[in-house]
Amino acid sequence: MKYTALIPVKSLDEAKSRLATHLTAVQRASLMLDMLRHVICTLRTSQVLSSISVVSADTRVLERAQEWGASTWLEEQAGHNPALTAAAKRELINGSNALLTISADLPLLTTREVQEMVDLAHHYEVVLAPSQDQTGTNAILVRPPLALPYLFGVNSLPRHQREAQQQKLSHVLYSSLGLALDIDTIDDITQLETLEQQSKIGCL
Repeated sequence: MKYTALIPVKSLDEAKSRLATHLTAVQRASLMLDMLRHVICTLRTSQVLSSISVVSADTRVLERAQEWGASTWLEEQAGHNPALTAAAKRELINGSNALLTISADLPLLTTREVQEMVDLAHHYEVVLAPSQDQTGTNAILVRPPLALPYLFGVNSLPRHQREAQQQKLSHVLYSSLGLALDIDTIDDITQLETLEQQSKIGCL
């Protein structure tokens, strides 16, 4: 069974726009790249994935991702879900049996969480990792790729769940801190700093 991962990344010029009143454009881009590096490193260290790919329209992102050991796809489709679908089709053509699509902004992601998602995928066709507010989807592992369409956007978690039910795909939620805490607001950064003071978590 070939498990692969796909990480979508926005253009650095658009990265973390909700933090614009607190961080400069350079700081936001640096934050995004730091988190991407951590996610790539964690996925590689988990040793349960055959390949890791980053999809982005920003060549700066792709260059850095290659330096950190990921394959890259230049985003060619407009819109988040169509771009992911196009990239997932390429993963399928390249022999992927199961595809983990995961957010790039998960600074507390651990190898254990990646391994446990893959373990669940041995028993379920769809594994969903919810955001902290239980409305978003921060990671989705689908076997085979594209068995479930991408429905990212507002309230993506219940939409993914409904679609899985309608298609009669076995599915399960996997909730964990490292997959739930994505960084979008200054409150998220404050929470991250508090957690990092309590426990050193990182992939260097």
